[in-house]
Amino acid sequence: MTQDVEMKEKDHTTPSHSVTTVVPSTFQNLKEIASLIETGSYTKEVRRIGRAVRLTISLRRKLTASVLSAFLDFALVPGSEAHTRLSVYLPKQDEHEMEVDTATSVSQASGKHLLPELEIYCYLLLLLFLIDQKKYNEAKACSSASIARLKNVNRRTVDVIASRLYFYYSYSYELTGELAEIRGNLLALHRIATLRHDELGQETLLNLLLRNYLHYNLYDQAEKLRSKAPRFEAHSNQQFCRYLFYLGKIRTIQLEYTDAKESLLQAARKAPLAARGFRIQCNKWAVLVRLLLGEIPERTIFMQKGMENALKPYFELTNAVRIGDLELFRNVAEKFADTFNADRTHNLIVRLRHNVIRTGLRNINISYSRISLADVAKKLRLNSQNPIADAESIVSKAIHDGAIDATLDHTNGWMVSKETGDIYSTNEPQIAFNSRIAFCLNMHNEAVRALRYPPNTHKEKESAEKRRERHQQEQELAKHIAEEDDDDF
Repeated sequence: MTQDVEMKEKDHTTPSHSVTTVVPSTFQNLKEIASLIETGSYTKEVRRIGRAVRLTISLRRKLTASVLSAFLDFALVPGSEAHTRLSVYLPKQDEHEMEVDTATSVSQASGKHLLPELEIYCYLLLLLFLIDQKKYNEAKACSSASIARLKNVNRRTVDVIASRLYFYYSYSYELTGELAEIRGNLLALHRIATLRHDELGQETLLNLLLRNYLHYNLYDQAEKLRSKAPRFEAHSNQQFCRYLFYLGKIRTIQLEYTDAKESLLQAARKAPLAARGFRIQCNKWAVLVRLLLGEIPERTIFMQKGMENALKPYFELTNAVRIGDLELFRNVAEKFADTFNADRTHNLIVRLRHNVIRTGLRNINISYSRISLADVAKKLRLNSQNPIADAESIVSKAIHDGAIDATLDHTNGWMVSKETGDIYSTNEPQIAFNSRIAFCLNMHNEAVRALRYPPNTHKEKESAEKRRERHQQEQELAKHIAEEDDDDF
């Protein structure tokens, strides 16, 4: 019994020790990020600001109210207008918790010139903290205040932080179900970003507007905005992936399945591995588009690590389409109706019924040299008042579209299949090879365009110190990209 009591006492003492060690390290990391932002602001190097934002992602889960309060005292002048505005959104803490840090930060902040970049960065930290704490109404108020402040700041070094604020501004309103309220503000912000030549802001805001329109099924308005918005070389891989995904959804609704398939597959391929939810959505839409095109997706798509359960309804749907069994298709559609409605793909599945019938008809055409229309209706399981007449119209439509190679004998009520020739005597192999070669060449060209080089490398010789700093930054960038959370998606 004494040993049990001692173990319990030890268990009670360890958490307090872990808290005291974690908090100062997080605060110290935030101070280093602040110094990085200051350096980037003074030297006008946007890449330093981007690096600071990436470093923040790894600290996101460690943020607490006491750490943020101490950082506000360090980064901003206590008692200033900016400090007062931001402190409102923090929950009140005990005075003794960060007594030492507050005293040191006040002494360091005295006489400091307030940088707009640091103030905007403080808004971003607070917004991340409020969203993680599920205080969505406070996050909505904080994001609105940050956007109002951003309208008065026109500095290129703020653009990277501003793009993140735009995203969380829309995300906070989406979490509270009030996404339609900010559509006008997003349009105004996009206009301001265009006038200021803020290309990263234009990218982010265009995607947020497309998401806003698609959330309310306003596909025509989304396409009008997309077609008239200025396009340029992508600055952010995440934003480019989102744009391709929204473009694929618009193209799918507009029945442009070939372009939709290309956009969706490219978005899924370019998305980082950490963005599992985004890649699942891309694969769901890509599977449906390929089925609508008459293709059957490979089984490996549904067996990707971490996606098996999410893609299971679409795997069963693909199996029904592949077999051409209309009854099985109806059962799958009814069984997973809630999932399809939640994914907003129910309308696309309704379109698939015609493809199921056509696939079943193609299987019949291959299996039988001659078959009566009554047997065709029975095998396709056409549940209608006049199945023979429906089967006749379906067969005639498939022959007219070139889906099957057969003739229709109206007198005897037969479908007569023609003999299948050698496919290698046609242009089919050439078309298949051409599509694969075009895909490989397109991937190579995209990889070449995605290469990034430091500015003025051909003019300046790199010193040993700068080389070490560059290698360190590259290692940190690779590490944080690998660890980056999928919240951006």
